[in-house]
Amino acid sequence: MDYAQLTGEQLLQIKTLGQLKAAGYSPKSIKEELRANLILKIKAKENVFAGVWGYEDTVIPDIERAILSRHNINLLGLRGQAKTRIARMMTLLLDEYVPVLFGSELNEDPLLPLSTFAKNLIDEKGDDCLISWLPRAERYAEKLATPDVSVADLIGDVDPIKAATLKLNYNDERVIHYGLVPRSHRCIFVINELPDLQARIQVALFNILQEGDIQIRGFKLRLPLDIQFIFTANPEDYTNRGSIVTPLKDRIESQIITHYPKSIDIGKKITAQEARLQGKPVSKIHVPELMKDLIEQIAIEARHSEFVDEKSGVSARLTISAYENLISAAERRMYRNNETSTIVRISDLIGVIPAITGKVELVYEGEQEGAGLVAYNLIGKAIRTQFINYFPSPEQKKKQKSANPYVVPLAWFGEGNELDILTDLSDKTYKSILHGVPGLEKVVTQLVAQLPEKEKEFFMEFALHGLAEYSQLSKKMVDTGLQFKDLFSSMFEIGGDDEEGFEEEEDDS
Repeated sequence: MDYAQLTGEQLLQIKTLGQLKAAGYSPKSIKEELRANLILKIKAKENVFAGVWGYEDTVIPDIERAILSRHNINLLGLRGQAKTRIARMMTLLLDEYVPVLFGSELNEDPLLPLSTFAKNLIDEKGDDCLISWLPRAERYAEKLATPDVSVADLIGDVDPIKAATLKLNYNDERVIHYGLVPRSHRCIFVINELPDLQARIQVALFNILQEGDIQIRGFKLRLPLDIQFIFTANPEDYTNRGSIVTPLKDRIESQIITHYPKSIDIGKKITAQEARLQGKPVSKIHVPELMKDLIEQIAIEARHSEFVDEKSGVSARLTISAYENLISAAERRMYRNNETSTIVRISDLIGVIPAITGKVELVYEGEQEGAGLVAYNLIGKAIRTQFINYFPSPEQKKKQKSANPYVVPLAWFGEGNELDILTDLSDKTYKSILHGVPGLEKVVTQLVAQLPEKEKEFFMEFALHGLAEYSQLSKKMVDTGLQFKDLFSSMFEIGGDDEEGFEEEEDDS
């Protein structure tokens, strides 16, 4: 019988050690198992890490090389770079089922027993020993490293109750209460944020990695554990909270550096995939492609902002949460106005601010500014960056007044007119007030290529926001939305909204 050809259902019919031997089973280490299955998938041109975008040419080839080399892996990167996701997906490279000696705490291979319990059981019952089958989903263990994690948590400790019950002394292996690592024998074991682990705990780990033994309260136990270790680490932690001790780093054979999405398109794929929109009327809420670009641009601006801690990073979770909030803002407005459908607006980005403030770590200057203001300005910078992809730069056109497409709407504001775009405006009212600005519709229809009719008002509002970001108009937050007015007249206003902390920053350019 060829064991390798047996299906999962056929394997589950094997109940004893004798039947397992008859099926032609031979032990295989987890690293060999991962390597063999990866080779099959590479040959079949299957994507092992489906849903992980942007790593096809960088991180994933490094991971595949590490697996082929039978290496323990350290994934080094900032927050929200899919490190843990990749680690969890490696279970897909494991066999569907592996045999385990029934009753074993350590997932022991029936042909390679480790513990005294397993060896005694096999000696007693021989081929009649019962076996069970461990599915690949249960061969994964994960531990978040924190300074309070102890050796007992990871490795184990002497159990006095066990010793008293079994009438054994503390020098006997059978009185040990095993920790997470031994219980992960023949599994993938992940330690997240490795630098946060105390140095003495890290030392206990490299003993396992190199020598294959564990030490508990002076009792040395030889256990040739078979574990695929995957560690994750954030470069920020090396300076802020701890470091990886040199002997441990030396025993982690491959260190793979992760990164953020290198393009907006990749970011959009991640956001669309991860955003939790179940139960929302997404078919009734139209999201222009530009809005999806703006959401990703906010994260890009945050990663380069002087107010945001660069070492901490800006997680991909920012764009995911922001997109969810954006949809919710449009959804809320739709319900309040009893509308059957709607389109997201630029002003809906106000509702995205809470998703930003909780996802960025500010430097001292950012704390002084305030998280809300920093988030507001990041949105503004994203609009400014994307604006010139659709419209000519207002700064350049200002110098050529004869060919300036923005003259008419700017002149209307210059006459003292104001425009309030409130959060809860109905679609009908929203369209009405935008079309009330002379020349604004003409700006959009003439300058935006292949403009969909239903996105006309969206781009009209976008044009106003862009003009404000290029200091052609004044834009400020009010309690119920946004207000646009002439920049010059707004300079003479005393008090009022300055105290709110949401006045637009003077642009450097």
